[in-house]
Amino acid sequence: MFEQLRAIDLFCGAGGSSYGAHCAGIEIVAGIDIWKPAVKTYRLNFPKAKAIEADIRQVCPKDIKSQIGEIDLILASPECTNHSRAKGAAERFEESREIAFEIIRFVKVFRPKWLVIENVIEMESWNRHGELLDKLWQLDYFVKQVKLNAKDFGVPQSRNRLFILCSLTGEAIKPVYNGQINKPALEIIDTSGKYQLSPLKKAGRAENTLKSAEHAIAKLGNDMPFLLVYYGSARKENRGWQRIDQPLRTITTLDRFAYVTLGEMEGHLMRMLQPEELKFAMGFGADFKLEVVEGISRRDRIKLMGNGVCPPVMEAIVRSLIV
Repeated sequence: MFEQLRAIDLFCGAGGSSYGAHCAGIEIVAGIDIWKPAVKTYRLNFPKAKAIEADIRQVCPKDIKSQIGEIDLILASPECTNHSRAKGAAERFEESREIAFEIIRFVKVFRPKWLVIENVIEMESWNRHGELLDKLWQLDYFVKQVKLNAKDFGVPQSRNRLFILCSLTGEAIKPVYNGQINKPALEIIDTSGKYQLSPLKKAGRAENTLKSAEHAIAKLGNDMPFLLVYYGSARKENRGWQRIDQPLRTITTLDRFAYVTLGEMEGHLMRMLQPEELKFAMGFGADFKLEVVEGISRRDRIKLMGNGVCPPVMEAIVRSLIV
């Protein structure tokens, strides 16, 4: 009889990695995260899994193993803020980056056949990154690093991330791109009228916002909808806007995308993209519950998506590992 493979998700967040692994046929047994909104969201979406709200440094892997049993796959997305270039010139905290080594404690206890670590590309330049990889090799894992962009896996978002694929069963195989044409941001924008828009040129609108909109209108014409893009390097690269016939730029923990369209009589109207739209831009299905999680704010929901892993990418990775 077929025995379903089992996984635990460290630093699980809302559950992007777990959702992707589940789509690949894996039973999700447990998830651990320190942030209450993440654990509440995870618990709602994976009711059969053990959702643990705790600082992973205070969690004993042996205790967890006594509760959930053997594990075939560990998924792990350690803290990325102190690696990411999105932090700009702000100070990096080594203690936060070193949390990645907590993964080793779990690997030693569970000895899973496979391990997948996800993080921002900049993790590769961390001065202890090589040490982390060496420890995995010393535990008899074949280790392969790959950089994958979510847009190549049917996700309507350009999101480039580093994945460390580890296997006890042989060489880890890089997942094959699905060959789909990149999906545009338009696919996730709700144009039904569900979300209220306001005049682009209303009183109090920031001057930079209006300038970005003017550049977009000059480029695309008066009738073409577009997205304003706040924060990050996008403002410098493309004057703070992007087309909707291209994948969404990388979702972050900030409220950074505004949809602009021409009204019938009011001129151009705009609104911020909503968490539910960002959910689809991450590649989650309609069955993933985000809006209905009680006790968390809109701001929290945006942060959950910005901190997440795109499920279709993780699904492809897991399928490539367990063949």
